[in-house]
Amino acid sequence: MSSESYHEPAELLSEGARDQHRAIVSLREELDAVDWYAQRAEATANAELRAILLHNRREEIEHAMMVLEWIRRNDATFAENIETYIGSSGPITGLEAAQQAGNGDAAGAAAPRGATSSTSLGIGSLKGGR
Repeated sequence: MSSESYHEPAELLSEGARDQHRAIVSLREELDAVDWYAQRAEATANAELRAILLHNRREEIEHAMMVLEWIRRNDATFAENIETYIGSSGPITGLEAAQQAGNGDAAGAAAPRGATSSTSLGIGSLKGGR
């Protein structure tokens, strides 16, 4: 039961904190299922079973992304980091270094999705919403 993994007494947590916990536990479970189906598909010699397992893996990825989207919509810090990293190209740590430097310029790092130039982290787009 997910409530057993609380680190603090549940009665001390807000409903929002409990919902976020539910979402994070669900995301973890979906990602575990993706991994399990992938391993099983790779291990089997039966083509029909492999096709079923890969289908199930795709379904679990869909479920994981739905939960991740809920988390993004309900947690500004997740939203900021998703905007920075998801859909970006170039060295991932270059994006982090540029963000920490605060100058939006990382050597060799490509701009994340939605950025207006190859050196922008698109942080300005967070101020005005989507």
